Amino acid sequence: MAAWQQTPTGYYPGQPAPPQPGFYPDGSGYPKQPGYPQQQGYPNQSQGFPPPIPPTFGHFPPGSDPSMHSYPEDPLNGGNFSFSEKSIRMAFIRKVYSILMCQLAVTLAIGALFATHMPTRNYVKSHPGLWWVAFIFAIVTLLIMTCFDDARRKAPLNFIFLFLFTVAESFLVGCTVTVYKLDTVVWAVGITAVVCLGLTIFAFQTKIDFTLMGGVLFVAVLILFVFSLLFMFIPRTNTTTLIFASVGAFIFSLYIVYDTQLMIGGEHKYSISPEEYIFASLNLYIDIINLFLYILTIISSSRD
Repeated sequence: MAAWQQTPTGYYPGQPAPPQPGFYPDGSGYPKQPGYPQQQGYPNQSQGFPPPIPPTFGHFPPGSDPSMHSYPEDPLNGGNFSFSEKSIRMAFIRKVYSILMCQLAVTLAIGALFATHMPTRNYVKSHPGLWWVAFIFAIVTLLIMTCFDDARRKAPLNFIFLFLFTVAESFLVGCTVTVYKLDTVVWAVGITAVVCLGLTIFAFQTKIDFTLMGGVLFVAVLILFVFSLLFMFIPRTNTTTLIFASVGAFIFSLYIVYDTQLMIGGEHKYSISPEEYIFASLNLYIDIINLFLYILTIISSSRD
């Protein structure tokens, strides 16, 4: 074993080095080994470290329902929603439109039966009390789904109430179309389909945020409802009916855009929760049915 000789700059071979554990040959000491630093959480942000990113971008606790959580915008993606949020929202939109198509199919089938089958048409005309029974039933089921969360969120209860409301509303539409001529009803169905398609495309691509107009639209439809009650007790002319129906069609056209953007979410200020797919389809269904009835009144008034 080589010996070490102490010199002004350290130890060299020639003399045994003194036993000094913990020192380099040049005399400098080893750094202290206090162990790993104590874990005190995230570094202080005042030292320039970026703030921690909350793990909410598509990651949820095990066993939890993703629909019960909110979906903030991802700051690392330029403010855009994460892939998980987009996939959940797209699945929600597909579910809403699937339910809506089933509702419209039921309404179209019942309406076509009432409009084309003469015995059914005559029976409904001779028993106007059926209209009031269906009207009360539709209002009751609508209030139940609006006021109670389980009635519109908990399956299969939500689908049962939605089916009952759809049948009652379809019966009301069927009773209404018996008053009009068949070609007028067909024209109203075609125009409503084209208008709804155009409004849906507009709602998806426009930069205007219609979700901010909820209060204005509520006041407008409330005034429309008051005037509809007045028209039940005062005589109406063809011109006043045409104006009233045109205003109603315009209001519910805006409602279709409004409810569509609530369903889309994304960059809009307000959006509906993905768990409210029954409520979203219910809103769009009511908007389309009301738009159809007002368009039907417009066509009938313009022909008379």
